[in-house]
Amino acid sequence: MTTENTPDTPPVEPTAAPSPDLLAQAKVDKLEAQVHDYKLLLADMQTSARRLNEDAARQKKYFAEPLAKDVLGLLDNLERATEAGKKAGESGVLLDGVTATIAAALDMLKRHAVNRIEVAAGTPFDPNLHMAVMQQPTADHPPGSVLAVLQQGFTLHDRVLRPATVIVAAEG
Repeated sequence: MTTENTPDTPPVEPTAAPSPDLLAQAKVDKLEAQVHDYKLLLADMQTSARRLNEDAARQKKYFAEPLAKDVLGLLDNLERATEAGKKAGESGVLLDGVTATIAAALDMLKRHAVNRIEVAAGTPFDPNLHMAVMQQPTADHPPGSVLAVLQQGFTLHDRVLRPATVIVAAEG
């Protein structure tokens, strides 16, 4: 039986098997692509692990924030009580005990990285640390400086828990 080419069918040529070098190069190319994909996957996993570790460290660092804010409210009440007692001319063991309790609470907060924002009259107003509730004209302090502190501010590590509430001096 002979095969003849008819006008409707193209001539059939024998196909040659690919050379071993081409097969080896194709395998190498495929493996290199897989290695590249694995490296990208590894980089993504390392980035995710780093972010998770950073988030966990941040949560650990600031875990006490809600409790600290609640304790600050309690301290405010104790300080108002001692101020009222002093204005009324009271003294004695009870007032001394409340004052000692405030000092102990502040020391406890300090051990847990909760620190008072130090503000003195005459220091420049800093909107990152202070909250101005009013301005008052005065000739005693330069304009834009703190005239009086109404409520102490506090930080937890490097984060402001509560800004100091202040009156700011205005030109007078």
